[in-house]
Amino acid sequence: MPGEDLWRLDALQAARALLGAVLVRDLEGTLLAGRIVETEAYLQDDPASHSFRGRTARNAAMFGPAGRAYVYFTYGNHFCLNMVTGPEGRGEAVLIRALEPLAGLDVMSRLRGRSAPRDLLSGPGKICQALAITRELDGHPLDRPPLRLLMDGWDPGEIVSTVRVGIRQGADRPWRFYPSRCRQWVSRP
Repeated sequence: MPGEDLWRLDALQAARALLGAVLVRDLEGTLLAGRIVETEAYLQDDPASHSFRGRTARNAAMFGPAGRAYVYFTYGNHFCLNMVTGPEGRGEAVLIRALEPLAGLDVMSRLRGRSAPRDLLSGPGKICQALAITRELDGHPLDRPPLRLLMDGWDPGEIVSTVRVGIRQGADRPWRFYPSRCRQWVSRP
């Protein structure tokens, strides 16, 4: 688990710092893992953020302690995983947009109905489908199974900063990040 210092960062700083971290899902005794290679930051004063209009039952995890999952259902067909950052009550999170698959590819492929590694985790909905992440993990602390975050010292190198994907308000803010050497794993806008 990353140190408490990571979780104290605002979402913009944390979105960069999370690149290279390994997300591990323990699914019925099978470990599924992927390296975070694409993120998006959402701050409370951001009109694209779920926290912009204040706390609701749906976004309550965003206002809770940092270092926890915020999972929501979107477009009526998939879940998205975020990591809560900053001081409790602020309502900031980092959307995990893409992972490089590391372990459990056979299970991920079965859950996704796809076999090409490049297509398994290249989007927030794909991540949640491949790792069986649902609202049951909303508010889950990311320092323990069944969903945890590990830092292994991987250096992302040069980080690309660009506009976020799939939003209307705040779409011009360059708050989407990925390592330039990992373009093959990132989602397609």
